[in-house]
Amino acid sequence: MCAAFLLGNHPVATGDCTRARSSRYLVLHGWRWLMKIDLSGKTALVTGSTSGIGHAAAKGLAAAGAEVVVNGRAQAKVDAAVAAIGKVVPGAKVRGVAADVSTAAGCKALVAAQGEVDILINNAGIFEPKAFFEIPDEDWSRFFDVNVMSGVRLSRAYFPGMLKRNWGRIVFISSESALNIPKEMIHYGTTKTAQLAVSRGLAEMTKGTAVTVNSVLPGPTMSEGVETFIKDIAKHNGVSVEQATRQFFQQQRPTSLLQRFATVEEIANMVVYVASKEAAATNGAALRAEGGIIQTIA
Repeated sequence: MCAAFLLGNHPVATGDCTRARSSRYLVLHGWRWLMKIDLSGKTALVTGSTSGIGHAAAKGLAAAGAEVVVNGRAQAKVDAAVAAIGKVVPGAKVRGVAADVSTAAGCKALVAAQGEVDILINNAGIFEPKAFFEIPDEDWSRFFDVNVMSGVRLSRAYFPGMLKRNWGRIVFISSESALNIPKEMIHYGTTKTAQLAVSRGLAEMTKGTAVTVNSVLPGPTMSEGVETFIKDIAKHNGVSVEQATRQFFQQQRPTSLLQRFATVEEIANMVVYVASKEAAATNGAALRAEGGIIQTIA
């Protein structure tokens, strides 16, 4: 079998695929594969994109031809992320804006630096395992500010322009924890469910337009933060990282069909597609990229 598509003019293929003579398409078992993800002329902002899923999404969007704005709190990390994308995506149009989107002031500063975008990826987020009875009000507020209000504020700023121009994409990076609330991270799961509500509500406002609003629900993903999390568990339990990973899925995510952590690139592939013109009929959806953890069909 073959799965093949293009990000800009960069072919991405797995399996039994052969290149067509034209660099713009791929042949799929004798049939011309016509889907080409081309975001040339579009500007994309990815919050929290100095590492992890956000960075992979920014890289994928840049490879598809979009002009990408990388965001993070620290200028040094933003600069490093911009440079890293430039190294792997020749000719990438990418710049960075350092701003703390967990605050109203930070969102205002970001919007001042980047007045309009065609694609908004609300990726900034935090997580922390903690027993419910040990979560103070301050933590609840902090999680809502980062995971929910950042997307609310930026959508409020950029959504009107998308509607006026009659084209745009807003994508909230939620989580399978939005539907499968983990007892060790109830505050996190609550904010991820809230993202689904905001996303669907905004989608209702796009009726009859070429603007879409969707959520992507990753499952456990091997980002830098999760890698540290697993290494800490392994050290605490006196086992290898591989053993800690197996134990995590056996004990914490036993319904996973994937039985491993997804890569950040696997999640980014979904994000880039949802942001594309080819995903015009996908709107108001909660798209799962969680390895089959959630057992419901719909």
